[in-house]
Amino acid sequence: MSRAEMAILTNMCMIENEEGQILIQDRLSQNWPGVTFPGGHIEKGESFHDSVIREVFEETGLTIRNPMLCGVKQFQTANEERYIVFFYKAKEFDGELASSVEGEVFWIEPDALKSYTLANDFEDMYKVFADDGISEFYYNEDWKVALM
Repeated sequence: MSRAEMAILTNMCMIENEEGQILIQDRLSQNWPGVTFPGGHIEKGESFHDSVIREVFEETGLTIRNPMLCGVKQFQTANEERYIVFFYKAKEFDGELASSVEGEVFWIEPDALKSYTLANDFEDMYKVFADDGISEFYYNEDWKVALM
């Protein structure tokens, strides 16, 4: 029995500025609208580290430095692929903030997050970013969220 499986690899990054604010993106996508963090797909042959730097730049205009892996989200798709999102945090960056076709980006206080329309399950995903004691967001076979 093969242990190999098809996978879709993506990333997401919580960027924090010197004032302790976090950068959010109000996504325009019809398939996952709402507020979330910037991120996207990892290209074939691209390192996870380089992919999050590239995606953040494409969606925000900021070049992050020293992104730190802080967790993962995973689930099975309808096509039996494992969909994996690598969660990163970054506090070092350069550049001018600029929104993209993905959505508007702007800084908020972390406590204000709940006052926005969040992307599906983003409130639980945020717990992985915010709590060093949680490293995984996982949908089990009944599509119930488990935080580990």
